[in-house]
Amino acid sequence: MNTYKTAEVAAIIGIHPNTVRLYEKLKLIPKPERRPNGYRVFTEFHIKQCKLIRLAFQVEILQNGLRKKIVQMITVSATGDFDTAIALTKSYLEQIGREHRNAEEAIEIVKQILSGGIGENSSHLKRKNVSELLDISMDTLRNWEMNGLLTVKRKDNGYRVYTDEDIQRLKIIRALRCANYSLEAILRLLQQLSKNPDIDIRTALNTPKQTEDIISVCDKLIVSLSAAEKNAVAILDMLHDMKVQFS
Repeated sequence: MNTYKTAEVAAIIGIHPNTVRLYEKLKLIPKPERRPNGYRVFTEFHIKQCKLIRLAFQVEILQNGLRKKIVQMITVSATGDFDTAIALTKSYLEQIGREHRNAEEAIEIVKQILSGGIGENSSHLKRKNVSELLDISMDTLRNWEMNGLLTVKRKDNGYRVYTDEDIQRLKIIRALRCANYSLEAILRLLQQLSKNPDIDIRTALNTPKQTEDIISVCDKLIVSLSAAEKNAVAILDMLHDMKVQFS
């Protein structure tokens, strides 16, 4: 069995020796054995795990816990539990697909609004219904409203009711959040669409330059998600190979 020193691992992977030590500290690689003189002894497993780390962090998608999930996959793989690591990667891949569809949907909504393809308001949903429809927590909806991203009408009994127009606006906000825009940045962007922050979204988006900005944001997100999807497939292949080699 081949063994390696810290500097040799670093040279093979193309990183600084301190990065190898950091991987160990963060438990991203198994704790190496040590020789009587204190030198670390790394194995082929360490080499493959370091390559997995580099691959996993090649494309970083931060939103909605995706980065946390990929870090968890690495730490689980470091323990040799490849089945769980594979399951986590598949879950990550499924979530990437959902985020991709959400971004695509936001672009289509903007285009439909511009072309007049969205009809009159017909839905009058409660917050819980909207939360389930858009897969957004009720706390998130409250937070967006409190930060001025959306003004929701109320019935006489005080209940909030969300219209089709509100749903469209929320989908666009969701896509911008997935693109890592802060709430403040999204609010500024929405306010830039019109001097009147209370104007309805149909009128606000009827400004080609600003609308192109929103579509551009979603396009960039889609490119990143597509890259992350390919990356995740490569990670799965590597995990399967590691399972065969080290289990």
